[in-house]
Amino acid sequence: MISDTSLMRTWNTSSGYKIIRILAGRSNVFLLNYRNKNILIDTSPESRRKQLDNRLKMMDIDHIDYLILTHTHYDHAGNAAWIKEKYMAQVILHKTEAKCLASGKNILPQGTNFFSGTLVKLFAKPFLRLSGYDPCKHDILVDSLFDLKETGFNGNIMHTPGHTEGSLSVIIDNEIALAGDTLFGIFRNSMFPPFADDINKLVKSWGDLLKTGCSVFIPSHGSAITRELLQKEYDRRVTSK
Repeated sequence: MISDTSLMRTWNTSSGYKIIRILAGRSNVFLLNYRNKNILIDTSPESRRKQLDNRLKMMDIDHIDYLILTHTHYDHAGNAAWIKEKYMAQVILHKTEAKCLASGKNILPQGTNFFSGTLVKLFAKPFLRLSGYDPCKHDILVDSLFDLKETGFNGNIMHTPGHTEGSLSVIIDNEIALAGDTLFGIFRNSMFPPFADDINKLVKSWGDLLKTGCSVFIPSHGSAITRELLQKEYDRRVTSK
């Protein structure tokens, strides 16, 4: 079941897990809630900290048990140190991106088309200067798979590289996937990211997501992707090789 308000969108799984998109726009931020336990997925850039703080206050969130970072680009991890300190959250991310989080230095993404590739070439240096964030220490590192049952949730964290080497997706109840930047929901009839470090790994990650039972795939940018679109795009990319 999906419900909309003027501020947020909520997805519920059949066993009662609630996924709330508490911020949208520049980068989506999600809150996973179940039996008074909270997991935050990504944090948005530092420039949206006040808005993120207001949303959490509006929802009477006084604790966050875990913060999962789908990767460590500034628009996903920009408020990680603040969330960790204020809400005493344990920070979870892939092992290959721990150094980036600890240094607060953004990874420069690669363009996947002429336009995005040109942007990277022209603005790489100023982008790296402006996209740093407060360093943050991790608590839990993920390799290929992390079972969320250890945290009290029915789900797992999958390694879905391609956008970055350490990109992660969060699978809830085997029904809904929070896919980070492995998918983009901002283009009509397409989900191909404008930035990705390894397209072959990205497409393989799409295949891994299709092996789950999920019917809804929610990206960090834009709207939810259906299983049908994911299958169509995956098949097209595989057969065109």
